[in-house]
Amino acid sequence: MQKGGIQDLGGFWEYQGCLIPKDLYYDVENQVWLRVNEDGTVTMGLTDVGQTRAGRLLHIRIKPVGTKVRKGKPVATLESGKWAGPVPALVEGEVVEVNERVAKDPNFINVDPYGEAWIVRLKPTDLDRDLEGLVTGEEALAKIKDHIDEWDIVCMRCM
Repeated sequence: MQKGGIQDLGGFWEYQGCLIPKDLYYDVENQVWLRVNEDGTVTMGLTDVGQTRAGRLLHIRIKPVGTKVRKGKPVATLESGKWAGPVPALVEGEVVEVNERVAKDPNFINVDPYGEAWIVRLKPTDLDRDLEGLVTGEEALAKIKDHIDEWDIVCMRCM
């Protein structure tokens, strides 16, 4: 089904070439996503919009396993040819896993931002509290669509 240029493709929406998975939580301002895992940990990564705006990612520094991070503080730093900036932790907690493939080849985020190119897994301190302020579902779609329209973005995957 298509509505206003938005295509519903089952588990995600597509708008202007940008994929928006339905089951994730988003920080639209920073273009970071969060998935709640069955074991109580969370996985974080950069959105399709975020990787498109950044361009081909060249370098990444990720906090090592065991590091405790506060919500809003950098859990990683990304650099491309035209941009450098932090990936803020969307929850307070402890780094329990770093994606070694992304650490070695940050450009992989440009190829598969929601799949195998996640950045970090955290064990949250207070997940319910920290999910407040993040958006999901139809609300996330609306806010991400507004962001795409405001910045006139068409998503692409850099190989």
